[in-house]
Amino acid sequence: MKHTSITEQNWRQRKRAIVDKLARYTIGLGGISVIFAIVLIFFYLLWVVFPLFQSPTVELKHQFDSPFTQNDARYQAIDDSGTLAVRIQSDGMMVFFSLENGEEVNREQIALNGAEEISQIVKVDAEGRQLALVLDDRHLLFLDIAYRVNFVNEKRTLIPMVTFPYGDELITLEAIDHIKHLKIVRDDEMLTLLAIDQNRQFLVQSYLAESGYELEEPQFSSVQDTPLDTDFMLVDSSARWLYLANKKGQVYFYNIYDIESIELISQLTVVEPGRKLDRLIMLLGGNSLIAADNKGSVRQWSLQRDDKNQYRLVDVRGYKSDQPLNILLPEMRRKGLVSINQQGEILLYHTTADRVLLKTKLTDSEIKRAALSSRADKLFVETVDGQFLNYAVSNPHPEVSWNSLWGKVQYEGYNEPKYIWQSSSSGNDFEPKFSLAPLTFGTLKAAFYAMLLAMPLAIMGAIYTAYFMAPKMRNLVKPSIEVMEALPTVILGFLAGLWFAPVVEENLLAVLSLVIVVPVGLLLFAGLWAATPLNVRRLVPKGWEAALLMPVVIFIIWAAFSLSPGIEAVLFDGNIKLWMFENFGISYDQRNSLVVGIAMGLAVIPTIFSITEDAIFSVPGHLTNGSLALGATPWQTLTQVVLLTASPGIFSAVMIGLGRAVGETMIVLMATGNTPIMDMSIFEGMRTLSANIAVELPESAVHSTHYRILFLAALVLFILTFMFNTVAEVVRQRLRERYSSL
Repeated sequence: MKHTSITEQNWRQRKRAIVDKLARYTIGLGGISVIFAIVLIFFYLLWVVFPLFQSPTVELKHQFDSPFTQNDARYQAIDDSGTLAVRIQSDGMMVFFSLENGEEVNREQIALNGAEEISQIVKVDAEGRQLALVLDDRHLLFLDIAYRVNFVNEKRTLIPMVTFPYGDELITLEAIDHIKHLKIVRDDEMLTLLAIDQNRQFLVQSYLAESGYELEEPQFSSVQDTPLDTDFMLVDSSARWLYLANKKGQVYFYNIYDIESIELISQLTVVEPGRKLDRLIMLLGGNSLIAADNKGSVRQWSLQRDDKNQYRLVDVRGYKSDQPLNILLPEMRRKGLVSINQQGEILLYHTTADRVLLKTKLTDSEIKRAALSSRADKLFVETVDGQFLNYAVSNPHPEVSWNSLWGKVQYEGYNEPKYIWQSSSSGNDFEPKFSLAPLTFGTLKAAFYAMLLAMPLAIMGAIYTAYFMAPKMRNLVKPSIEVMEALPTVILGFLAGLWFAPVVEENLLAVLSLVIVVPVGLLLFAGLWAATPLNVRRLVPKGWEAALLMPVVIFIIWAAFSLSPGIEAVLFDGNIKLWMFENFGISYDQRNSLVVGIAMGLAVIPTIFSITEDAIFSVPGHLTNGSLALGATPWQTLTQVVLLTASPGIFSAVMIGLGRAVGETMIVLMATGNTPIMDMSIFEGMRTLSANIAVELPESAVHSTHYRILFLAALVLFILTFMFNTVAEVVRQRLRERYSSL
C-alpha cells in the first residue's frame, strides 16, 4: 500500500509538471502570437504607405529616327494609353504612328478648302480631343480625334478616327485681320472664341454649337483694342478669366464672365526686373498661372480675394532650373508641371507639395518639342537632330510631401497657408488637400475632453467604492458600472448625436452650470449632513452614505434645468449662444466637443473605474491596518499609503482609458459634425483619424494617393497608441519599483 501511494504521488507530480509546462508554452505561444500579429499589422501598414514616399522615375522605353522629312509640324500629341502619336503638318497632312518604332499607322489629308497652310492649332479641351485649325491666319476648321479599340488575334490595337464636329466648311473671322492668338472655350452648348490680331484688335464671339451641325451666325460678337502687344493669351476652362501678357512680363487680368462687358481687374508684372517672360501656361483648374522667365525661374501666381473681396493674382511659390526652359507642360489631371531645360534635364514639380520631385537628364541633344499623355505617365519628345524618344513616367503620388501632410499649405483660393483636409470634390480640376494635422488634432482634442470628464469621476468613484463603501453596496455598484463597458459605442454615438446633442443645444446654460452647481450642491449637503445630530446619522449604516446623494444629484440637475431659462432670459437676453458669439466671437455647433466629451467620457469611465477600483481594493490589508494602528486617520492612510501603493494600477487605468479614447470611432463619427478644423473650442466639432478612415476608406480607389494616405492615418494612429502604451508601461514600472517597499 505504501509503495502504491508513493507511485500515485509521483504520477500526480509528473502530471502537474506536464500541465504546468503545457500551460507555460501555451501562454507563451499566445503572447508571441499577439506580438507577431501586432508587428504584422505594423509592417502591412508600412507596406501600403511606403509607395507614397518613393521618388518618381523616368525611363526611356523606345528611341527611333523621325520618319518625317518635313520639319513643319504644327501639332503633335499622344493618346491616353501612350501607344500612338499624331502629327499634323502645315499642309494639313495628319499622320498617326506607333510610339514603339515610329511605324505609320494611318495617314489622312485634311482638306484646307483653298487655304495655303495651317498657321496654328489650338486645343479646345485640355486633352486635345477637339482641335481648332487656324488656316492662313484668317479661317477656322474644327476637328475631333478619337481612338477606337480593336482586338486582332487577341492583340489590342487602336484605330484613329477623325471627324469634323461642325462640318468641313471653313469659318472666317471677318471682324479682325490676321489671327495672332486664339483661344476657344466650350461650355455646354456654347462655343466662345477669343482672338487677337496683329493690330491689337481683340475679338470675342460666341456660337450656339451642337455637334454634327454647322456653326450658325455668332450669338454675340465684340471687337475692342488691347493695351499691349500681346505675346501670350490664356483663358480658363469656364471662360471667366482672361490673361494677356507680353515678353516684358506685364500681365493684364480681365473678368470676361459677362462677355458683353469685359472688365479689367488688375495689371501686374510676373517677372523680376531685367528678365523676360519665356513661357506662360495655366495650371489645371484655371486658378493659377505658371510663369517661366529667361533665367529658368518658374513661379506660380494664384487667384485670391483681398480684404475688399476683390480678385487678385498673388505669387505663392515656385522653383528654379539651372538653365532656361525649352518645354513647360502642365499635367492634365493634377496640379503638376513637367519642365525641360536647354541642357535636356527634366524637372517634375508639384505645386501643392511645393517640391521638385525629380531632376534628371533625358538626353544630350536639345529638345524641340514634347507631348505628355493625359495621365502624365508617358512623355514623348523630339530632338533637334531628328530623334524621337518615348519615356515611361512613374509619378503616382506627387501630392505627398512632409509639408503637405503636416505643414500649412497655400492652396488655390485661400488668402493664407492653412491646415486643411478635403480629399475629394465633384470637379475634375479639384486640388486635393491631404493635411493630417487637423485629423490628429481632432483625435487628441476628443480624447482630451473625454478624459477631462472621465478621469475625476472614475478615479474618485473608484476610491470611494474600494475604500469607503460598504461591501454590500460595493457588490451592487461595481458590477453595475462594469456592465456599462459592454454597451456598444454605436449606441452611445447614436444617442449622443440624435438625442443628447439637441438637448444640450436647447439647455446649454443648464449643462454648463452643472459643472459648478453639482460639486457645490454636494459640498453643501455634506456640510448639512455633518451638522446633523449623531443619532440621526447612525440611522444610515456605515458605508451607505453615498445612497443619500442620489436624490440630491437628481434634485440639483432638475433645479438647474428648471431655473436656467429664467436666468438665461435675464443675463443673456434669452440666448446664451448668440450672446457668446456677439461678445466673444464663439460660435456654437450642435454636434461639438462638449457632446463628444460627455459621450466618450461615459464610454471610458467603466474602464478606468474598474481597473482603478481593483488596484485600490487589492492593497494589502496589513498596510492599511498598520497605518491606522500607528495613529493615521483614514484620509491620511488613503493618501499616504493606499494611493501610493495602487498608483501603478491607477496610472495603467488612465493610460488604457486614454488609448481607448484615442482609438474611438463610432461616437466621434456620429456625435460630431466631422469637420476637420483645428479649433480648441469646446463648442466646435472635429474629425478624428479613426472616424476619417471609417468614412472615407470604403469610397477611396485602391492604391490611389487618397487610399494610401488613409493607411498612413491608420499608421499614425497605431504609433500614437503604441507611444501612449509604452510611456504608460515605463511609468508604471517605475511607480511599482518606487512604492514596492511599502
